[in-house]
Amino acid sequence: MPMLTVGGTEIEYVLKRSAVARRARIMVTPEEVEVVVPESATDEQIARALHRKRAWIFEQTRAVQAKSAQGHTIHRFATGAKIPYRGRLMKLTVVPGADPLVGITYRNGFLIEYPQAASPASRDSLIETALRLWLMKRVREDVAEFVRRYSAEGLKPKGFQIKNQKHLWGSCGQDRIVNLNWKLVFAPKAVLEYAVVHELCHLKHRNHDEPFWQLVGRLVSDWRERKLWLERNEHLLGFEKVETVLDLAG
Repeated sequence: MPMLTVGGTEIEYVLKRSAVARRARIMVTPEEVEVVVPESATDEQIARALHRKRAWIFEQTRAVQAKSAQGHTIHRFATGAKIPYRGRLMKLTVVPGADPLVGITYRNGFLIEYPQAASPASRDSLIETALRLWLMKRVREDVAEFVRRYSAEGLKPKGFQIKNQKHLWGSCGQDRIVNLNWKLVFAPKAVLEYAVVHELCHLKHRNHDEPFWQLVGRLVSDWRERKLWLERNEHLLGFEKVETVLDLAG
């Protein structure tokens, strides 16, 4: 893997050449630094451009990792632990149950019943898997509700999928399939609605041009506030990235 040296620090990065990229860009996440360049970019151009951006890359790498560390990571599923759900931190109550499967009940908090026969070593893994499936089902139901609502506005996708996307909240392909990140279940429902509307509007406008935002605003008048909430709180939802353009011409 290529390496960028900044002072006494070496930062690994992933280099991707793209046949469709019109310009180069850098994306920094807690896991990696990704550099995407057009196929025509030379190694010398890339090296010079990264050298000019080395201070920014160093600062953003540290900043993104620090914000990610503030996220609500559960290291052990036990009574008293909290997870975000629809914009609020909800407490877990974890108790042994008679059922051979993990049971999850929600009423202003999560009641999780794990199989009595489960060993302490396997308990957390069983609970995490069951809780993720439960949350994905909830977000799928919410998205289906919003898709039905806005299909009446002429924005009817071919279908939608709930995915575990690493660096996207959503996407809308040329196949008219809308994809949403399951971690949006951690955000307020109004923020999830904005994300759904955003992707549905790409059925009519593929770019983020003025007509696109006008359509978003007609459907969700306070979209700026919802978008801002997502930008300010995404690190609390287990999602963080910083992106900028990389100038190869300098």
